Amino acid sequence: MSSFEKFTSEHSILFDLDGTIIDSRIGIIETLHAVVAALGHVPDKAIDLTWVVGPPLAELMAEVIGFYGDTRVDEAVALYRRFYDDSGRFQTPVFPEMAELLRTLARSPIRIFTATSKPATLARSILAGHGLDQCFDRVHGAADDDSGGEKPEMIARIIAQESLNAARTLMIGDRRFDISGAHANKMRGIGVLWGYGGQKELNEAGADLLVKSPDALAPALEAQLTALSRA
Repeated sequence: MSSFEKFTSEHSILFDLDGTIIDSRIGIIETLHAVVAALGHVPDKAIDLTWVVGPPLAELMAEVIGFYGDTRVDEAVALYRRFYDDSGRFQTPVFPEMAELLRTLARSPIRIFTATSKPATLARSILAGHGLDQCFDRVHGAADDDSGGEKPEMIARIIAQESLNAARTLMIGDRRFDISGAHANKMRGIGVLWGYGGQKELNEAGADLLVKSPDALAPALEAQLTALSRA
């Protein structure tokens, strides 16, 4: 029996996807370079694009192509969706230990969901490709047109749709958006350091706890859920 069996369905965990469960950096950045080229520019591959993993697509696209003096955001977003669906989504390895943790949680009474800025249909497809989609009670994310990807509103929607108790729920993610979204909904936000936000960003966002590596996440979750049970 896992250490999570002692909890109940009153306990829930929301997981970000990019930078938390999957290492999507290469697929996203290569897709962005393809978009820039398709718009008629020469991609500057020396530019650090690590920051693009996490924000809503239209927001990050405006900044990426703005560097080249381009304002065709809608066209760029459409190109990105097509290119990412063709190849980028296959460049998404799962971080070590995360698959086993998700499978362990899925066998427990704890309810688990995604809360990702990716469209939910795309997130579900990526997770299915790794055999992990069935681990989740439901895959939540943005709409197919990328609307609804802002974390505060998304988490509020998940709480309402799934009848979650925010005081018994954790949000796990690697970016400030995950932490601020959790706190906007009176939920603890746990920051992970193997993703793309980094310690400074997560500390400034007020993360309730930082976890250094995937193998340290299971005991951290157990301790946090135990603390919530006492509150």
